Amino acid sequence: MFNLIVCTVLLFAPAEKMNRLVDLRGTWKFELGDDKRWANPSYNDSDWQDMFVPANWEEEGFPEYNGYAWYRKHFKIEADVDAEVLYINLGQIDDVDATYLNGKFIGQSGGFPPHSQTAYNQERSYPVPIEYFNLNGDNLLAVRVFDEYEWGGIVAGRPGVFESTNDLDYNMAGPWLFQIGDDSDWKDEGYDDRDWEQLMVPGKWENQGLNDYDGHGWYRKKFNLPNSLGNEELVLLLGKIDDVDEAFLNGEKIGRTGKIGRMWRSGYEDAYNEIRAYDIPSGLLKFGRKNTLAVHVYDWGGFGGIYEAPIGIVTQKRYHQLKRNWSNDKSFWDLDIFK
Repeated sequence: MFNLIVCTVLLFAPAEKMNRLVDLRGTWKFELGDDKRWANPSYNDSDWQDMFVPANWEEEGFPEYNGYAWYRKHFKIEADVDAEVLYINLGQIDDVDATYLNGKFIGQSGGFPPHSQTAYNQERSYPVPIEYFNLNGDNLLAVRVFDEYEWGGIVAGRPGVFESTNDLDYNMAGPWLFQIGDDSDWKDEGYDDRDWEQLMVPGKWENQGLNDYDGHGWYRKKFNLPNSLGNEELVLLLGKIDDVDEAFLNGEKIGRTGKIGRMWRSGYEDAYNEIRAYDIPSGLLKFGRKNTLAVHVYDWGGFGGIYEAPIGIVTQKRYHQLKRNWSNDKSFWDLDIFK
């Protein structure tokens, strides 16, 4: 028997405390059109126009323009950083964006044509692994934007690079390996996943090339947990998943929400709105050595995947502290209902 700790989206809204390391408000380089080469840090954008961010591009000299455009911004991090993950916040973008740091894809909100889906009212806050940054040099942020109608661009918010002061004990947001389909061998530690695709977690899989895909998908992540957590009782947080899931650590199942293959069971038609928090059995983790986490997801329809933070590992003590910060409503509950 394993424990399953869940709560609804209304109860579990993280109130992250963020320290801004880089202010990205101000002048960016801007160009109409669409060319994937513009994500490359070495691309020469010296002849691009200047654009103030945040502002809609209609009021910055491009009235009535609808379509594609790119933004580019060079920056340095002039601070000591001791974190596995930093957060790039771009505020609100009208309508769709795909964002790249130093040429690496870090997140997308909304859907580009021909599968257009606006995300104009969503806050863009993308967790980025620390290894994606040049901490001692130049960084290039490139944002591909598509506007369908009315206002367009990076229109509002507090663009910047942030460090969380209320983070997880071990943050696992960032690139994971991914494969569509279903094979029970994919949970095993020794499975060879070198030919799998890479997806950013959290992130909807439709926004990362799997347009209109419904069905089975597996995520895998290898990680080394520090010895400092070796004497703690730990909880795995997998954020929100659409729709149901089962999680395996070093080949052993440690939790699930809903039942894969059965949509209507015990109210789990709303499973996509629940934060996954699974107790990690004592003795299962290997500290200071490689561990393998595998997550089997089944999506019935609409968007799918591990799509919203928090993603990582926390102590039981830290988990209960975070719950108090995440909500003023204390009606969280533990469910112990699946064998």
